[in-house]
Amino acid sequence: MNSRTLMCITAISLFAALANPVQLAAQGTRYKLIDIGTLGGPIGYGSVNGNGFRLLNNSGAVVSSADTAFPDPNQATFGCLQPDCFQAHAFLWKDGAMIDLGSLPGNNNSAAGSINSHGWITGQSQSSVLDPNLGIPEFRAVLWRHDQITDLGTLPGGTEALGIFVNDDDQVVGFSDNGIPDPFSLFLTGTQIHTFLWQKGTMQDIGTLGGPDAVPGADCGVAPPHKVVGASYSNSTPNDSTGIPTLAPFLWEHGVMTDLGTLGGTNGGAVCINRRGQIIGTSDLEGDLPGKFHAFLWQDGVMSDLGTLGGDYSIPFWLNDAGEVVGLATLPDQRYRPVIWEAGVIKDLGTLENDPCGIANSINARGQVVGGTFDCINPIHAFLWEHGRPMRDLNTLIPDGSGFQLTFALDINDRGEILAKALPQGGDPHQDSDLYGHLVLLVPCEVEAGENCEPSLLPVSATIPMNRPTIGSNATRYSKLYVRPGRERIGLHRGFEVSSPK
Repeated sequence: MNSRTLMCITAISLFAALANPVQLAAQGTRYKLIDIGTLGGPIGYGSVNGNGFRLLNNSGAVVSSADTAFPDPNQATFGCLQPDCFQAHAFLWKDGAMIDLGSLPGNNNSAAGSINSHGWITGQSQSSVLDPNLGIPEFRAVLWRHDQITDLGTLPGGTEALGIFVNDDDQVVGFSDNGIPDPFSLFLTGTQIHTFLWQKGTMQDIGTLGGPDAVPGADCGVAPPHKVVGASYSNSTPNDSTGIPTLAPFLWEHGVMTDLGTLGGTNGGAVCINRRGQIIGTSDLEGDLPGKFHAFLWQDGVMSDLGTLGGDYSIPFWLNDAGEVVGLATLPDQRYRPVIWEAGVIKDLGTLENDPCGIANSINARGQVVGGTFDCINPIHAFLWEHGRPMRDLNTLIPDGSGFQLTFALDINDRGEILAKALPQGGDPHQDSDLYGHLVLLVPCEVEAGENCEPSLLPVSATIPMNRPTIGSNATRYSKLYVRPGRERIGLHRGFEVSSPK
């Protein structure tokens, strides 16, 4: 599976109220396609953090990153950040306007990874400071709000950090190193990594379970305030089975970090938490056998194994407030399939056009599920799944002549709008689709009600730059050292690294 592709909504009462209308309206629902475009370069990228992050809020605002028209200024000295060697910036798209969110002072790259309901955006930006240990431009956790970019700073002693998500209480969750050497560092800094909670100019280190590192999970669009989940070392003694200390799922709530336990192994992590206090994550099983790990659901102190479709592993990517979980699970032949878990029961959602593999990436409050089906390496067909209906290819629900093939749906909001990755027609979908193509927004339109569903292929207009940046008073140094770790080290923002079936 492509590591870049392996990238968690409202109350139960709202879910119940909307469920029936969705069933009735779905027959006549098609989608207007809006090409979000880029910032002048060729590619609009998916999530910089991976699966489980809100890139599309309920107001229809979209954030991510896209190529500018300029070459990466660091390519000659430090190499290119993107494979095509264009400079990439974070952007905000809203009501047809593409806003270049810019970067920290200097000619730098940036990326947005999460947006909340108020339009606050967090992510990362290169700085013009070189990391004294790594010798590359540092990336720093940043917050975009009110047309300003703010450097959130680092934990004391640190040089690197990332903003991971921002919840609806305007609290930013991310992580930073602290400069203390750590042979088991979860990232390339070689130093301890701690999770932080930032609010109103103050960065709080939430600590660990007793070991050197703790990293946060995702938001799944429903992250409640003052609660963070993730993975933390519980000691500093490596296990014979993994070569690293025990890495356990945690819940941090109002200053207290709790070890959630595992499914018998010594390697696990929590992905996200909903407003009911339900937590999803992944854990090794007893013996820590390579390639064997299961999704779990934790609630009221009890961890339940969500199981697989008969294969070795399963991964949850999104959780709504109704407790529905979506992700992937393997068959006995280790092909991975898009699945939904409802009340702990797993359901294979199937695939499209005989694609052997697939991922369910996001679910909204209505229970609508989006994702993609794969050749087991790269996404080929973006899909929509709804209760009572078979999986549908989103390419069949947009007007002809769009000029795009939709390969993977990243997010769906409670209005039913869908953010997807799209390739130019004629492009080869059997390549890494995140490394070319655009992001597109699909807006529901009711054919039976006479709505115009013709594509809105907006030209790439002049982008709107933001105002000059402001730098937080505790600004020091940050880096994008979001390394895509192998499955022996859980990259909670992307889930476990998995391999294609033999």
